[in-house]
Amino acid sequence: MRRVGERRPETPAEADGTAGLFVALGKMVKLLRERKGLTQKEFGELVGYGPDAVSSMERGVRTLRPEVLIKADELLDAGGLLKEVLPEVEEAMAKTRTRHPEWYRSYAGLEAEAVELHFYANHGVPGLLQTEDYARAVFAKRRPLLDEETIEKRVVDRLSRQQVFERRPSPMVSYVLEEIVLDRPIGGRRVHPDQLRHLLRVGGMRNIEIQVMPSGLEDHPNMDGAFNLLTPKGHGQVAYTEVQGYPRLITDSEEVRKIADRYGIMRAMALSPSESRKLIEQKLEEL
Repeated sequence: MRRVGERRPETPAEADGTAGLFVALGKMVKLLRERKGLTQKEFGELVGYGPDAVSSMERGVRTLRPEVLIKADELLDAGGLLKEVLPEVEEAMAKTRTRHPEWYRSYAGLEAEAVELHFYANHGVPGLLQTEDYARAVFAKRRPLLDEETIEKRVVDRLSRQQVFERRPSPMVSYVLEEIVLDRPIGGRRVHPDQLRHLLRVGGMRNIEIQVMPSGLEDHPNMDGAFNLLTPKGHGQVAYTEVQGYPRLITDSEEVRKIADRYGIMRAMALSPSESRKLIEQKLEEL
């Protein structure tokens, strides 16, 4: 529980004074969607998002982007109501800045503006690929235990990072996931299948490739843990690692080159994106 006098953590939108706008818009979209008789899944398919993303938008956790509002106005017969607020939405988005722990903000800023993003994960699904329920399960089991408000703030911050996929022009993104990442049922029987379905949805985006590293391979070029590689706009590639809560942003060109070289070898050894998709589908069918 929060101690008396202790300030509740702000969400990203609260920090910028935009929370009320997006909560109100989310409620409007939900009401219009339900009046139209559409489920979150059906509406999401029409606007290009999964049901978990639609749920986040309707609760004001995730930003309702202008292109979504334009489509929603037409699909939900809003009569121009949603289009009318586009100037305010664009102004609010211009103010938005992602809130993260102090030690993480330099990386988060680079990630938000990167033209290329590459990830290697050997333990769990990377943050940008997590569903809301998966992220909540991860933070709920973290030790030492976090209080409920901190968990919710961490989940909101993680979902806000995922908007990097919606940028125009889109960044080029790739993932190499160890097979165990697909098998570890974080969150249990309710959360795990939805997470695998989400991987299939995200992997279907034109600018994103997901590859799986089979557990049965005898050789492996990287036994040193997970890492991220990113290329900020107008700058050279950098790497990021985090071990037991200790982050490291690597900018030395020779160190970055070695990590990028290992990543290239892993991509060559891993299943192709289409083969990886078939494996994920197979694991989903077996649940």
